[in-house]
Amino acid sequence: MNRILLNCDMGEGFGAWRMGDDALAMPLIDQANLACGFHAGDPLIMARSVNLAMEHGVRIGAHPSYPDLQGFGRRHLQCSAEEVRALVLYQIGALDAFCRAAGGQLAYVKPHGALYNDLVRDDALLMAVLDACHCYRKGLPLMVLALADNGRELRLADEADVPLMFEAFADRAYLSDGQLAPRRLSGAVHQDPERILAQALAIARGEPFADIDGKPLQLRADSLCVHGDNPESLAVLRRLRAQLDAL
Repeated sequence: MNRILLNCDMGEGFGAWRMGDDALAMPLIDQANLACGFHAGDPLIMARSVNLAMEHGVRIGAHPSYPDLQGFGRRHLQCSAEEVRALVLYQIGALDAFCRAAGGQLAYVKPHGALYNDLVRDDALLMAVLDACHCYRKGLPLMVLALADNGRELRLADEADVPLMFEAFADRAYLSDGQLAPRRLSGAVHQDPERILAQALAIARGEPFADIDGKPLQLRADSLCVHGDNPESLAVLRRLRAQLDAL
């Protein structure tokens, strides 16, 4: 069994507003998905987040989104494929500038929110993001949602010559096909630490877990996300880190 990585969305404050406790969470994870200014984050927060990740040897991922500060990137905007390619390139370059200034390098790209979900359904948008990764740096991986069947994503990524990483979520409920249950549905976001931990460990072991309807679902994932805006996330991260290290 390959060791699953642990990732968290970070750097999601803006100006005087802060979200999550990145300083305490950073030592517990392998990958930090850092906001790039379009849904959260600003230049100072981006610089500080990069430095914090490098201090703890954490791999840095760009977390680009639709330009939607008010909606935290969770609203589906009608952007063309050409616009998506450009806005993703813009955000990748901005974050990588801070990585390079600190003596590091961007390790991967993970789209955020509505853009992340739209890639599951729209071939043109997925190809636009794959092209942005490929054009920015050959071999730059794209992190996408682990589904019950990722044949489409593998085919399009192979055409674009972009490596993929597949991600699963510890604290989100799933539909039967492996898509995330929409946040508008009751129970779409797990709050119970025991349930979050149990789902995370099942995914890490390659075992089935219950979807939103209670039916078994099994996913193959390279990385496991715990959202930093969950009130229980820090306590769960500590326990999950210890148990993953023991696998």
